Amino acid sequence: MKNTYERVGCLEPMLAPITDKLVFAARFLSSPQTVGSIVPSSRQLTERILSPVDWERAAAVAELGAGTGVFTDAIRKAKRKDCQALILEQDDTMRERLVRRYPDLLFSDDARKLTQAMEEHGVGQLDAVISGLPFANFPQGLRDEILDQVEAALKPGGVFVQFQYSLQMKKKLEKRFGRVAIRFVPFNFPCAFVYVCQKRGDKSWKRI
Repeated sequence: MKNTYERVGCLEPMLAPITDKLVFAARFLSSPQTVGSIVPSSRQLTERILSPVDWERAAAVAELGAGTGVFTDAIRKAKRKDCQALILEQDDTMRERLVRRYPDLLFSDDARKLTQAMEEHGVGQLDAVISGLPFANFPQGLRDEILDQVEAALKPGGVFVQFQYSLQMKKKLEKRFGRVAIRFVPFNFPCAFVYVCQKRGDKSWKRI
């Protein structure tokens, strides 16, 4: 019996991607307004999402809407050991899975309380906020509430990196942040647009 358990334990890393996809699909079917897609993000989208962040210098970052942890895993691998990573996921099932998988990261639940979560965990102003939240599904009031938190959390010159499946938020983000670059990622389902927004107050601008 012990050998059987050991063999199952050895298979767990290989089964994890399949399990994640099943969990993601199940949460989408039960709550499509908050999950946004039936499958996790692709490797190409993940690379594009992380590329605007200066990982050599970043001291603190946050992720909004972590889901099954596709971006979370990449953030953990890209960041310096002393870089604080605060991961926010409202869905209890998904967040609990991430807490078990990444016990060295910091976790909270509500993107509307980002600055409060930072204070509770002793996290200073952020170099970057990476978001997988389905803003297109949110009412305008909720969008503004979350974006207010993002602006307050970022240090001057910090970047907010968000992917969406349309250009619906382009004008809103340009008005709020001023500097916004957009890249199209065809190798994702659905195809996605990555917005890179820089908080005012810094003359530098990282191209993507």
